[in-house]
Amino acid sequence: MLKKQIFQFMRLDKKNIIVTAAAQGIGKATALRFANEGATVLATDINEDRLKDLKKENDNIQIMKLDATNKNEVEAFCSTVDKIDVLFHAVGFVHHGTILDCDENEFSRSINVNVFSAYLMTHNLLPKMLKEKKGSIVIVSSAASNVKGAPNRFIYGTTKAALNGFVKAIAIDHVKDGIRCNAILPGTVETPSWEGRVNMAEDPIQARSDFIARQAMGRLAQPEEIASLATYLASDESDFVTGTLNLIDGGWTL
Repeated sequence: MLKKQIFQFMRLDKKNIIVTAAAQGIGKATALRFANEGATVLATDINEDRLKDLKKENDNIQIMKLDATNKNEVEAFCSTVDKIDVLFHAVGFVHHGTILDCDENEFSRSINVNVFSAYLMTHNLLPKMLKEKKGSIVIVSSAASNVKGAPNRFIYGTTKAALNGFVKAIAIDHVKDGIRCNAILPGTVETPSWEGRVNMAEDPIQARSDFIARQAMGRLAQPEEIASLATYLASDESDFVTGTLNLIDGGWTL
């Protein structure tokens, strides 16, 4: 009797991928998933200690401290990149409040972190993709954007709406150049960042309960679920997919 041999198909084999905000949450889960799918992953974040923890989980992941909002740092970093197949950009900041709670500094900070960082990374890495006539850019946006208004997410939703337009613009401008650009729009994801915001509430237990109660499926998303969608968008399986806003919100926007 012949024994069946099982071959693991590496969906991202031989792909060079840069992941931003990779030290925790969605970025970390995605960096690990990409590496497990055969990619050569360069993980970046402003938190070097947590990057080192990431590397302990998968020694094949390369790490580098990077402030994606710093023009000089990004330019210096990107100048060292020879070839890139995929950019997965997950840098983000969640401001809590209405327009009346958002002063000029908080407005500027949100624009800088959520939008300008995406511009800097894409602006500096896209020419390398164009040289190869192939590349995939995956931007982490949010369902809380132009898709759905969320309470106390004024500037956050504004910046994520901007990112959705950013993705559409890049997709149409470079569709004939072999470049694909897509966005992932999560709902509420159970990440350290989310935990931190919940714990800042007057009643963290009630705040957690309220968050979950608003979820159509009765639970929060896990970072690994976002990573699964990211893997599809980074892989050649999605070669005919560009300019899409991919909701992954458990029915929140239904």
